[in-house]
Amino acid sequence: MRGVIFDGRRTRVVDDLEVRDPGPGEVRVAIAAAGLCHSDLSVVDGTIPFPVPVVLGHEGAGVVEAVGEGVTHVGPGDHVALSTLANCGTCAECDRGRPTMCRKAIGMPQRPFARSGEPLYQFAANSAFAEHTVVKAVQAVRIPDDIPLTSAALIGCGVLTGVGAVLNRARVESGDTVLVIGTGGIGLNVIQGARLAGALRIVAVDSNPAKESVARQFGATHFLTSVDGVKDVLPTGAQHAFECVGRVELIRRAVDALDRHGQAVLLGVPPATAEASFLVSSMYLDKSILGCRYGSSRPQRDIARYAELYREGRLLLDELVTATYPVEDFERAAEDAHAGKVARAVLTF
Repeated sequence: MRGVIFDGRRTRVVDDLEVRDPGPGEVRVAIAAAGLCHSDLSVVDGTIPFPVPVVLGHEGAGVVEAVGEGVTHVGPGDHVALSTLANCGTCAECDRGRPTMCRKAIGMPQRPFARSGEPLYQFAANSAFAEHTVVKAVQAVRIPDDIPLTSAALIGCGVLTGVGAVLNRARVESGDTVLVIGTGGIGLNVIQGARLAGALRIVAVDSNPAKESVARQFGATHFLTSVDGVKDVLPTGAQHAFECVGRVELIRRAVDALDRHGQAVLLGVPPATAEASFLVSSMYLDKSILGCRYGSSRPQRDIARYAELYREGRLLLDELVTATYPVEDFERAAEDAHAGKVARAVLTF
């Protein structure tokens, strides 16, 4: 089968991958579409350390092919969106409804793939850049058959992270003011999450002025090409600032742009050893800096909820898909993503 692999030096599209059958509590899925997220590219450039060789991809949707023993919530033929959260479901964090904090869901990559007898790692417990993958049953969320799989694929990372950061982590309320730094796939979902929450002003910042129209389409009330202009729109600062780029200098700007009792939410991914600074004195005005893993999501609940919001016309998915590429054109899709030409490039099988 076809798939995109990274061996530590370069990425390649191969056609001789193999994947094992699902075991107890697992599901095998035929991938129809997968979004190309910057996290995949961050593995390639070393920003996200990950063991190799690895099958890339983590934002996908497809059709269930087979289920292992004990799996009852999905069956062959069901359409599913996949999450990256292989949480155990039984630890104290899972029991508290915080599956993103499950320690068994972090840093334990499996190797269900093989190529010429050599095992390959699975990225983010998912590896959606393969024609077929095996995931834990908790990662497969059934969705209505009438949702295009090219759009549904984006729910599993970009939407869960961006919209979830607004609704689950920051808990933006009606009438609040929101600053969003970076309007890529994550930033656009933060913007539409803020719109869903009823934010009064949503200020989008991106150095590329060509992104203004799509930012406004998703719900931005203002668009700036520099954080320098934020105080002109929000004189006392933002109640919520989301950094969606992953640059430490922009983290500082997000903190500095906060109003009293404001909170900065960090969503971008800088290098693992990066350090950011801020004025300690500014924190005494009840400001806060929040980390956010995967939108603080509960995927079985949230993916189903976002699918229904899409069907009601309230959540934009089709509009996120700037272009689709056959998986063989991975390099071209990656180049377009690097150049900022796409909100989301989607690979298809």
